[in-house]
Amino acid sequence: MPALDRSLIGEIPGFAGLSEADLDRVLSLAHASRFEKDATIFAQGEEAHSFFLLLSGHVRVVKTTPEGHQVIARYINEGELFGLAIFLGRSDYPADAVAAVDCVVLTWPNSAAAELQKTIPGFGGAAYQTIGARLQDTQSRVMELSTQQVEQRIAHTVLRLVRQSGRKVADGIEIDFPITRQDIAEMTGTTLHTVSRILSAWEEAGLVRGGRQKVIVTDPHGLMLIAEHRR
Repeated sequence: MPALDRSLIGEIPGFAGLSEADLDRVLSLAHASRFEKDATIFAQGEEAHSFFLLLSGHVRVVKTTPEGHQVIARYINEGELFGLAIFLGRSDYPADAVAAVDCVVLTWPNSAAAELQKTIPGFGGAAYQTIGARLQDTQSRVMELSTQQVEQRIAHTVLRLVRQSGRKVADGIEIDFPITRQDIAEMTGTTLHTVSRILSAWEEAGLVRGGRQKVIVTDPHGLMLIAEHRR
C-alpha cells in the first residue's frame, strides 16, 4: 500500500509545523478511508478500537437515548478529531458517527495514541482541548433546553451551525452540508412541526431561506436578536 501523502495533514492545526519525517511517521500509523453519505463510521456501544480525523466532508454524531429516541449531538467538520473514546477512558463509542456527505477519514488504532503523543508534544493537549470544547458545547445546549423558549433554541442552533460550517453565498450564509428540519428538531429537543412553523415564519420575515436539505441565513443579526430574546 503506498504511503499517505503528508499534505493530507500538513496544514491542519495540531500537525502544522511538524517536520516531514514526523508527518510521515504520524501517517504511517494511520489509514485513510472513504465513506459514502449516510454510511456509519462507528456505532454507539461498539468497541472503541480507533480514533479519527475528518479530512473532508461532514460527520453527524447521533446519540440514541434509553427510550430509543435519536438526538443529533453535533456535526464534525473538516480538520477535526473525533471518536476520542480512548482519551475519555471509555471502551466503547458513546454515539453513532454517520457521514452527512461523502467523507474521507483518517483512522488510527488506539495503540497509536501513545506514539502520537510522543511524536507530537501537543497532540494529547489538542485531543483533550477538543473534548473540553465539546463538553462545554453540550453544557450550553443543556442550559438552552432547560431555560430558553423553543424559538431561541432553534436560533442558537442555526447560528452555531453557521459559525461552525457556514459559507458565504450571494444572499447570505449557507450551512455547508445537507440539513433537514427533522435534523434541527433532533438538535433542539422539539418537533418537526414546530421547527417547520418557526422556519416558515423566519422565511416570511426575511431571516432565512430554505430548500431541500438547505438553510441559508439571510439576516444573522436578526437571528441573533431572537436567540438573545431581544426581538
